[in-house]
Amino acid sequence: MPQKKILCLFDVDGTLTKPRNVITPELYLFLQNVVKPQCSIALVGGSDFKKISEQMGGDDIVHQFDYVFPENGLIQYKFGEEIGRQSIQKFMGEDVLQTFINYVLEYLSTITLPVKRGTFVEFRSGMLNISPIGRSCSQTERDDFEKYDKIHNIRKTMIDNLVKEFPDIGLTYSIGGQISFDVFPNGWDKTYCLQHLENEGFDEIHFFGDKTDKGGNDYEIFIDRRVVGHMVINPDDTKKQLDELLKTL
Repeated sequence: MPQKKILCLFDVDGTLTKPRNVITPELYLFLQNVVKPQCSIALVGGSDFKKISEQMGGDDIVHQFDYVFPENGLIQYKFGEEIGRQSIQKFMGEDVLQTFINYVLEYLSTITLPVKRGTFVEFRSGMLNISPIGRSCSQTERDDFEKYDKIHNIRKTMIDNLVKEFPDIGLTYSIGGQISFDVFPNGWDKTYCLQHLENEGFDEIHFFGDKTDKGGNDYEIFIDRRVVGHMVINPDDTKKQLDELLKTL
């Protein structure tokens, strides 16, 4: 019986790396030397290519992984070559986009946190990333905000407000990582990347992610019928579950 054609598709932050950290040499070598000889490997992340490449050890990731999908797959790389891209400003139009961003900044000016830093709205090709504390915070401030947010629900409350304020412009809100949430057009979650894999001849696509609960930025792809979902808690757990999967191939 011919061996199945398998793709292992990985979230980056919290799945292959600790939040905003770099992948360990051990896990990187395991992916390249153990996993890749047995199945295709791919990355999908909400961050832009620059951030993903930093976490994965450099721009050469496009040659180390069969597919790389920054910004939930709005930009697509296959075997080292960019094959397409889409943008949120093209979809929403500048007037609606600016109205939304202005409201976000006004809302953030009304809340007080233990600390605030810089870059509260980060514009990406396929989404807006909104951080109440600001993305230029230190790792310690990041960790502290995550704990604070679990108690005070800063991100969830803000999302509830945005949903109420902008009910008809077709946006999805997704909490991911420690300090921010993503805003993107409906359907532009991580499932967006799957359309670029549907005709690639895979028998199974196994997705590994750590934010798979409802509201997390891995939820939609985790439950998608086109993938076999694997919920992980950290990079060590990812390696453990990969080991178990490889034994079944």
